[in-house]
Amino acid sequence: MTTAERIYTLAMRATRRVLPLLARGEGKLARGVRGRRGASDRLTAWAARSREPGRPLVWFHAPSVGEGLQAAAVIDALRELRPDTQIAYTFFSPSAERLAERIAADVADYLPLDLPDELRPVLDALSPDALVFSKTEVWPVLSREAANRGIPVLLLNATLPPSSSRLRTPARLLLSPAHARLTRVGAIAPGDAERFRLLGVSSDRLVVTGDARFDQVARRAAAVDRQGPLLAPLADLERLTIVAGSTWPEDEDPLVAAFGALPDWSRRHRMIIAPHEPTEPHLRELERNLNQAGIEHVRLGARSGDGTMPPVIVVDRVGILGELYALADVAYVGGGFGGAGLHSVLEPAAFGAPVLFGPRHANAREAGELVEVGGAYVAGDRLELSRLLVRLLTNAEARRASGLAARNYVEEGVGAARRGAELVAELLE
Repeated sequence: MTTAERIYTLAMRATRRVLPLLARGEGKLARGVRGRRGASDRLTAWAARSREPGRPLVWFHAPSVGEGLQAAAVIDALRELRPDTQIAYTFFSPSAERLAERIAADVADYLPLDLPDELRPVLDALSPDALVFSKTEVWPVLSREAANRGIPVLLLNATLPPSSSRLRTPARLLLSPAHARLTRVGAIAPGDAERFRLLGVSSDRLVVTGDARFDQVARRAAAVDRQGPLLAPLADLERLTIVAGSTWPEDEDPLVAAFGALPDWSRRHRMIIAPHEPTEPHLRELERNLNQAGIEHVRLGARSGDGTMPPVIVVDRVGILGELYALADVAYVGGGFGGAGLHSVLEPAAFGAPVLFGPRHANAREAGELVEVGGAYVAGDRLELSRLLVRLLTNAEARRASGLAARNYVEEGVGAARRGAELVAELLE
């Protein structure tokens, strides 16, 4: 154990002492603290009941929803390759609770605190044949305890941007030993693989497998039921549809202005707008913005049953955006006009919709690549957003070509989940 790892363990023990004070309230931190209570006991209890020693078990860990979706695609592929495998799945953020319920795992729960006394009983009980981390998060204690037991440790869908804080001190001092223990790293792209060498991963343990999010969004798009109870009532053959997803107020101001500037918008166009956090205060602020612009609107949950719909539908619940993009003639992805970071552009691209977003997209590799192939466009300000919407909504050929480029981009990325699952299966052999 290095000095940095000793300091980290002491800090984690100190953190554990103050956790009861952080468990109050309904914020994400408090919910995570409460959810993590007893996680070690629950996982060991499941193992006592259901662990079958004659079958291999793979423990997947993904901190939140994005990483969880990547892991889910690999898990599905591994189920096809090795149906005899048991799967344990852990997560860190409370935002991943609902996703965990849908993942094809035998047991799913919060990750216990990254401390030896929390993790050793779980490792002993689960007796995993492999431990798989997703995207970026490699926990120092968990990886060390697994490696000490001779358990292969993998990092799949691995990414390490040049600007990553993991490449700088002090994070590099702490994380390099954990990365040096990795048995295999399946990187998203060659540049990522090269940078992992800076964290102590030798070249013979690096392979480029791609990003399993492509598999996940492609599969979800193919499975969407356009005649189902959600989409069928929203179909509109008379108007072109903009689906704006994961928006923040900084996105909605230019969006509303750009929509109101479209030629003959009330008759020829409509917009379905899904805020990233559809809380009541956020929804009321968006509706005030629409009212000031003179744009008629209705909440999705309050629309009438007679088939008539105003030009704007405000989505007032979560979990359905991935299906709503199926209605898009043009898609807008939120986060690019504020500081939240751009949300996923792959979901609308998988449906063959041209994608628009704001200028702050450096955090999203796929956004830049979509722009390069002609499947997406960057709006630097509200005037440019208005110009791009007019061009795409009034030029059918430009809209079709851009949407085709977006769909082709996603389809060319499919296959990473299978390649990641094959890495795991090799180690199970």
